[in-house]
Amino acid sequence: MQTALVQESALSFRAVSKRFGSRMAVDRLDLEVGRGEVFGFLGPNGAGKTTTMRMALGLIKPTSGCVEVLGRDVQLEGRRVLPHVGPLVETPALYPHLSGRTNLRIFGAELGRVSAARIESLLELTALDERQDDRVSSYSLGMRQRLGLAVALLHDPELLILDEPANGLDPAGIREIRALLRQLRDQGKTVFLSSHVLGEVGRVCDRVAILRQGALVYSGRVDALLSEAGYFEVKVAEVDSALAWIREQAWGRSARLDKDGTIVSPSPSGRGRELNSTLSAAGFIPDAIGPRQRDLEAVFLELTEGRP
Repeated sequence: MQTALVQESALSFRAVSKRFGSRMAVDRLDLEVGRGEVFGFLGPNGAGKTTTMRMALGLIKPTSGCVEVLGRDVQLEGRRVLPHVGPLVETPALYPHLSGRTNLRIFGAELGRVSAARIESLLELTALDERQDDRVSSYSLGMRQRLGLAVALLHDPELLILDEPANGLDPAGIREIRALLRQLRDQGKTVFLSSHVLGEVGRVCDRVAILRQGALVYSGRVDALLSEAGYFEVKVAEVDSALAWIREQAWGRSARLDKDGTIVSPSPSGRGRELNSTLSAAGFIPDAIGPRQRDLEAVFLELTEGRP
């Protein structure tokens, strides 16, 4: 087990740019990933995600700026800090003809000082204990991904950097990875996660950052990204009459009908209970009312492709 480093942030990008010839892959990225959070890193293909993650692992050098891992410049102190990082940036290079347990023993021997007890705990954590003696060639894709995560966790890292851990998985495999990431967060690990599975990002991540053509277009909490500030979703029996009445009010002219028949409306005072009492007084008693939540995929497309 590694001795913990003391730091305020698990991962920091400070005005980081990376240029390949005339192409700017990452453009002045400023980003902070706090300790003990699952942080989603999103963007379309070619946005610069993999380049950013490779810079975080010291595999490529920024053209300008600084990447700090656990409070230290990864280019200057990589040998000291990278042993505290667990990477999974490509399909795990496992030994398919050997068992899951034997794979962990081999990778553990390369790292040194990985106990049998640690291997046992990782097999249990990744729900591979019942299949530990089976050949990896018989594992499902989800099981191989979980074994790859077990390899990344062998040395008990403080920070995990994961590139598409749910890529190609079926719904059951995605749920397994989700449950594992939540367990890691509960253990105090920091997870920096790149994924195209937007629904899972919304379920498991505390905060997200979104890149567009190498530039940061959003960084913050998932719930703040998905909330449509000042708007509420209203379910009411007389939808058409209620919507028409709301639009007649000075405060409600921007109200609209969602595709599922839900009214999306502002409130006279900005508070949901005021909207509820106003509609009830007008004879339109809501069956349900709550803050407007947007779909992560729609928000992602809006930010990365300029869609309205």
